[in-house]
Order: sequence, then structure tokens, then C-alpha cells
Amino acid sequence: MHSERKRSRKKLWMRVLATLTALLVAAVAGVCLAYPSVAATTCPGCYGLTEFDGHEGVYAQDNLSAAQRSQIEQVVEQSRETIATFYGAQTSSPSLLICLTESCYERIGGGKERGIAVLNRAVMLSPRGMDAVIASHEMSHVELHTRLASGAEVPQWFDEGLAVVVSDDPRYLRPEPAADRCLISPSGPLPVTLEEWLSTASKDAGTYGKAACQVSRWLREKGGSTGLLSLIDRLNAGAPFATLVESP
Repeated sequence: MHSERKRSRKKLWMRVLATLTALLVAAVAGVCLAYPSVAATTCPGCYGLTEFDGHEGVYAQDNLSAAQRSQIEQVVEQSRETIATFYGAQTSSPSLLICLTESCYERIGGGKERGIAVLNRAVMLSPRGMDAVIASHEMSHVELHTRLASGAEVPQWFDEGLAVVVSDDPRYLRPEPAADRCLISPSGPLPVTLEEWLSTASKDAGTYGKAACQVSRWLREKGGSTGLLSLIDRLNAGAPFATLVESP
């Protein structure tokens, strides 16, 4: 009798374990299907990417030519140097997932963009984003949010405008040492949330330029990166962004 009860309990626990395992597998599969970019940054190897020799945290496709490998090395080194130079040091260490074919980028969840920061911990670059400007733009997002404490926030226009300034993107700013680097000035409020930004930027190609203009002018008044680091400290101390930076 005792042995029968023991076997019954064992069978019950085996069923429970099998059910939990099935649920876990289904949940993981659901994430992979719904959010492939999140899954890819968690397990690059699961999506055909391998760690790039000599660069920890950098993942790319196999069978690259010598020219392609050289291009990746230059982009990684230049973008990291850009971030470290502007911020004084690079405190973040995002994984970099680099695709040199569109099929690869689609497989890891990429879309029409040149590059994208994922969960403020990784950066994905498409074949169209394989240059230091795009890479440092996305890495600036990760660096900023790494430095911001939990609860400290900046509006999306500031985040995007700062990334343009840090990456020194010539599409949206005049080159240094222009007194005013703006190519287009904001004429009204800029998007505050990510959802608002994506909606506005998709309709108005000048949105990045307007945000970059506002941020570049603010940085010029506040002493450049010194002013930014001071802003981050005050935000981390609990000061609201609206009391520190005038919105357009």
C-alpha cells in the first residue's frame, strides 16, 4: 500500500514537471517568435552569429572576407572611441550584433532601420548601418541609459538628439567648429515618448535634425559633455528633467 502511494506521488510529480517544462518551452518559443531581436541578443549563436575574434561581445556572421573583417574592426573601434571621448569613458558594454546581409538582419528581428539599440543593453547593425556614425548613435543610447539611475528619465527628443550629436552625424548637423550647427530648428514641441517619436519621425524626416539642433544648442550653453554629465548627476539625484532643460 505504501509503495503504491509512493509510485502515485512520483507519477504526479513527473506529470507536474512535464507540464512545467512544456510551459517553459512554449514561453521561450513565444518570445523567440514575437521578439526575435530580444532572443537574438540573448543568444546570438542561436541565430547564426559567432563572437568576433579579439572583440568580446561582438557577434557577426561566419565566412567573412578579409575586407569585411577589417570593416567590422574599424567600425567597432571607432564607435567605442567616439563614446569614450564624448562621455569621458565608456561605462556600458553593449553586445554588438552585426549583419552584413539583409537576410541575416531580418533573421535577428531587424527591420528597415540601419541599426537599433535593444533593451538598452545591445546594439544590432544592418548592412546599411555598418559605419561608425550609426554604431555610435545606437551605442550612445545604451551609454546614456546605463548612466541614468532607475527612475531617472529624459524625453525621447533629448535621447535622440544627443545620439546625433555624439555620433556627429553630418545628415543632421553642420560640422564643427560652426557656431550654430543646426541645419533645421525646431518650430514646436518635439516628441517626448518613444511611441510619439516613432510616429513623428516616420512622417517628418527633419525630426532628427530638430532634436539634434535643440540638444546641440543646449550643450553649447552648458559646456558640452561636462554639462551633460552634470545633468545626469542631477537627474540621478531626483531632479525632474523639465526643471533642468527647457523643452522646445
